[in-house]
Amino acid sequence: MNGKYQIIEDCQIGKGTIIRNFVNLYGCTIGENCKIASFVEIQRGVKIGNNCKIEAFAYLPSGVTVEDNVFIGPSVTFTNDKIPRAVGEWSIVPTLVKKGASICAGTTVICGVTIGENSIVGGGSVVTKDVEDNVVVVGKPAKILRRLK
Repeated sequence: MNGKYQIIEDCQIGKGTIIRNFVNLYGCTIGENCKIASFVEIQRGVKIGNNCKIEAFAYLPSGVTVEDNVFIGPSVTFTNDKIPRAVGEWSIVPTLVKKGASICAGTTVICGVTIGENSIVGGGSVVTKDVEDNVVVVGKPAKILRRLK
């Protein structure tokens, strides 16, 4: 089931993936059985694995890779340039979200980090450094709250 008022250009979208209204997808790859909510933008070169859920108002710029079974909550923002400028040279700094991770609402992920397998990033956090596998991180900047078993 696909929504209305979308821009979907040059994308590979897997079987069973649902894309809602007012979504902009450019040159990205989205796996099977994903759910992409309204008002999401996924830019060129982004790779999304299978069985992922990306909630409303999420922004995934070029350079982001999301593995299988990842949850990205509403209003999660990824960056892709450590020194952004309106004009001049810039380079994409890659970010990786490993399988089974959950990033809760309102989180900002600064480029160049890896969010570990099965980890949880608490709502409103700012991720500035790598997140280990199987931990819960919260805060600004995000720090380990506890380890998952």
